Amino acid sequence: MSDTSSKPSVLFVCVHNAGRSQMAAAFLTHLGAGRVEVRSAGSAPAQTVNPAVVEAMAEVGIDISARTPKILTTEAVQASDVVITMGCGDACPVFPGKQYLDWKLDDPAGQGLEAVRPIRDAIENRVRGLLDELLSR
Repeated sequence: MSDTSSKPSVLFVCVHNAGRSQMAAAFLTHLGAGRVEVRSAGSAPAQTVNPAVVEAMAEVGIDISARTPKILTTEAVQASDVVITMGCGDACPVFPGKQYLDWKLDDPAGQGLEAVRPIRDAIENRVRGLLDELLSR
């Protein structure tokens, strides 16, 4: 059994947990290859992940079709070293000792695949930078 306490843990939060936070979590899970504990949640989760987001991720070889939006919990925040918000405003609980980042990204809600691709690519670039930072600590 591996020691998960030594792994950095990241929580991605957006309002619906149906787009940005799902893409970010999928990229970090994929690129981190087990070296980072990854969670995502929403302050007001949608019923399903945005179909255009699922399609955009499939284009880069990452299948998130089985993912479901989850509600943001205090426990998820407390269990994470880094909390990255993407437009969830004041809905995110703040705890001392956590690193908080706010990524300003367009919301893919209601957007087609053409509009989602640049958001996906921006998220991938940020996740790659985050991963480098986490693994160099």
